Amino acid sequence: MSQNFTPVASGARLSDQVAEQLATEIKRGALGPGDKLPTEARLVEQFRVSRTVVREAVSRLKSLGLVDSRQGSGVYVSTLAPFAPLNFDAHHAASKDAVIQMVEVRRALEAEVAALAAQRRTAADLLVIEQAMLALDAAVAGGGDGVAEDVSFHRAIAQAAGNPFLLQTLAYLGQFLLGATQVTRANEARRLDFAQQVQTEHQAIVKAVQAGSADAARQAAAAHMGNAIARIQAADPDFWLQEGERLAQPLVNARRQPR
Repeated sequence: MSQNFTPVASGARLSDQVAEQLATEIKRGALGPGDKLPTEARLVEQFRVSRTVVREAVSRLKSLGLVDSRQGSGVYVSTLAPFAPLNFDAHHAASKDAVIQMVEVRRALEAEVAALAAQRRTAADLLVIEQAMLALDAAVAGGGDGVAEDVSFHRAIAQAAGNPFLLQTLAYLGQFLLGATQVTRANEARRLDFAQQVQTEHQAIVKAVQAGSADAARQAAAAHMGNAIARIQAADPDFWLQEGERLAQPLVNARRQPR
């Protein structure tokens, strides 16, 4: 299927703009489940960006569960993820309350996901989870926002839970959870104590999953999300005015997609 994309401009992060255009094509069905994305070279040409920007955008779509890579073949739209947008009220979407509410949704899901992962994880699952946590730590240490890596870390735990319906639910919510994750990560990066708390909380989840303790994993994941809410509530008002609402914009954009 031939697609024509609009070159992106300066302003919002270029990889976010590329990812948003690609996600829009997927959500409206122009790129359907199983369809192959245009080649990297083609995307570079159409968006007029570097290969690095395209790769970052595709990585973001992978973390949302919208696309999958097939070695030696290319990148394809996922056949698992449902793409219909949720019916959120756009008037309230880009607000601190909306972000907190989305993290509350995550708390309900992630707690049970972690408990199941502790019960069902394999040695291969544990390796993927540990590598995801190391990648997240490396991204933060390198000065990145760690958003894609954070999503990948939690997705690795979800995969270890071995429940495809939970995976599909998380993919369904991914377009909205990403906006909340962008806000929480940006806020946490502004304070060293916040960043250290997040790292410690992630380690607690992984330790519980490794130990096979469902109760401890459930409690650690719920506490992590509860603390994320507390950190948003404790955010400097200047953060919300300067960055929070801009980062929460995907919640509005997702609401505006055609049904």
